[in-house]
Amino acid sequence: MTKISIKLLEQLDENKLFKFELENRDFFESKSLGRDDSYYNFDNFKEIIKELVEEQQKDMVYMYLIMDSDKEIVGRINLVSIERGNLNKAELGYRIAEKHQGKGYATNAIKLILNEATNAHKLHKIEAGTSPDNIGSQIVLIKNGFQFIERYNQHIYQNGRWVDSISFEKILD
Repeated sequence: MTKISIKLLEQLDENKLFKFELENRDFFESKSLGRDDSYYNFDNFKEIIKELVEEQQKDMVYMYLIMDSDKEIVGRINLVSIERGNLNKAELGYRIAEKHQGKGYATNAIKLILNEATNAHKLHKIEAGTSPDNIGSQIVLIKNGFQFIERYNQHIYQNGRWVDSISFEKILD
């Protein structure tokens, strides 16, 4: 496996990221919640990236790109829904390009993001969810020390039907 790194999203990444999203659109939409067609309009996409970068500066989200040793995007990994104060937690989300599935990128990217969550963002807990069918994602979470919390029945409307969801969490400190 190629060595990977993660980097915080910047406005300068918009062209590479847009290409990545277009190339993987069908794959991602078959596996998770689809995005509106407007997401794939480049002018709109640039505005979305601008807003995400602004939200990062306000400690609302942290959007990272997973990069290979050639600095190509192989995936995304994000800390979203950040809650400070008494909870001090975030939700983890990630997606790996179809051509990079099964190479250990997600496992290693989660290790890197957990380090960022602990040391750079000073978070206490990370929550994550998967579909019950996504065994690979569940294994990746468990390899990184996440614990199963609960199964939610008919929890998310996806691809025209209600699907179950499984919740995991990891305490960082």
